[in-house]
Formats: sequence, structure tokens, C-alpha cells
Amino acid sequence: MPRTKKEATEEKTTKKKTIKKVTKKTVRKAEEKSTTEKEDKLAKLKAKAEALAAGIETKEIDVSKEIKKEQKPGALAPIEDYLKSSMHLGTRAITPDMRPYVYKRRADSLAVFNTELLDDKLKEGVEYLAQYPPEEIVVVCKRDAGEKAARLFSKVTGITVFVKNYPAGILTNPNLDTFMEKELLLICDPWTDKAALADAKRIKMPVMAICDTNNYTMNIDKIIPGNNKSAKSLGFIFYLLAKNYVKLRKIDAEMPEISEWVENWDTLTPPK
Repeated sequence: MPRTKKEATEEKTTKKKTIKKVTKKTVRKAEEKSTTEKEDKLAKLKAKAEALAAGIETKEIDVSKEIKKEQKPGALAPIEDYLKSSMHLGTRAITPDMRPYVYKRRADSLAVFNTELLDDKLKEGVEYLAQYPPEEIVVVCKRDAGEKAARLFSKVTGITVFVKNYPAGILTNPNLDTFMEKELLLICDPWTDKAALADAKRIKMPVMAICDTNNYTMNIDKIIPGNNKSAKSLGFIFYLLAKNYVKLRKIDAEMPEISEWVENWDTLTPPK
């Protein structure tokens, strides 16, 4: 017996509802699977980081001995200055990526960077930065602790800087009035500046980053290891970058004293 128009419509509606339910269920399962996979991956990475961290020797650091160490010729700054700025102090977390830059753990579990490596890598960072003229570089620093130093860096070098907020799409969307074409991105932290890092990856732009012991360095082309949580440390890093960048690029710029980059610099003493 042929179906009536009403029966056909009802059957069609029932099929649509069934398909909708199945689709929703499939999507939900896919989302749950994706979330589980991400959680498993994160857990494995954390476990690996903890295993590596457990293998790092903990010991009391004698700062006076560190200062007296003979330094390599051509260092950007004395070891004492690296210690005064706390650039050498990392976090309690140490990722596999940053393990090669760690010297020891303090008794309070804070990781301590190798100060000689800090100078070497900062020198490499300056040379890498100096390959690009100011108009081809952009700096992003969302961390409040780096705002003052990043602004001063921009004033001295003429390099574009975004602090606190990174305008989404400014490097990737030509339809924006604010769109800009740059050749190098410098970020203060791969985690807090992850939106800018993602945009740079999308357009295959080289990235230089200040990386602490808790950072992962995927998609980073040039690493500057060091404390990226402290205003003292970020001020010191930006001071050395600016000072040596204008020197290498032969830019005629007035260079502020380090005391303008790091508050109370003259009264600071290396942490015990």
C-alpha cells in the first residue's frame, strides 16, 4: 500500500533526527578522543620532564665562587651582572628542551642556568638579530614584567614592539588596515606569546625567543635561555640586546644607562 504524503514526511523527519543524533554522538566521541589524546600526550611530556629534573643534582650554590670564576674573553657582561639580574635563575620545572642549559638545582629546587652558556647564547642572539634591519623585526612581550624594558628597547633601536596585547592577524591577514610585513619575530616567552608564535609559524617567519627552564622550544629558531619572569632579568636582557644591536648595525642612538632598564641596579647584589 502506497505511503501517504504525511507518512512520507514523518519518515523523512525521523531519519533526519536519527542522522542528527548519530552525527552529534560521533562528533562528541571524536572530541572526547581528541581531549584524551591531548591529556595523554601532556601527561607523558610532564612525566619526561619530571624524570629529567629528578636526574639533576641539587646543591647549594656558592655565589662568591661563581663571581670569581675566570670568564671567557669577549663576554657581553661580567658574571656578577648576570647574577645580579637573576637571569640565571629558572623555575622548578625543567623541560627536556631546556635541560642542556641547566647547570644545577638550588636547595630550594629552583633550576640554575649555566652562566657561561647564557653569555654565549645571548651573544649568538645579538648576532642573529643584527642580520635584520629595525623595520624588518617585531617584538611581542605580553608579560607585564617586560613592558618597561621592551618599550625602551623599541625607543633605542626603532624596532616595532607590542606589549600586553598582540593584535591578532597583524602579521598574517593582508586585509587588515594594521597589517605589517616583517621578517623576524622576537618574543619574551613562547607560552605567554603563543598567539604571535602561532602566526609566525603559519607564515614561516623565523622566531627568536627568551626561554625559561619551563618552556618548550618547538618552532623557535634562536633561543636565548634565561629567566623570563623577572623585570630585572628581562630589563638586563633587553639592555644587552639593544646595546649590542645598535653597535653591530652602526645605528646612531643614545643608549640609556642600565639603571634605566633595571630598577635599583646600583644597589642590587647577587642572590645568595
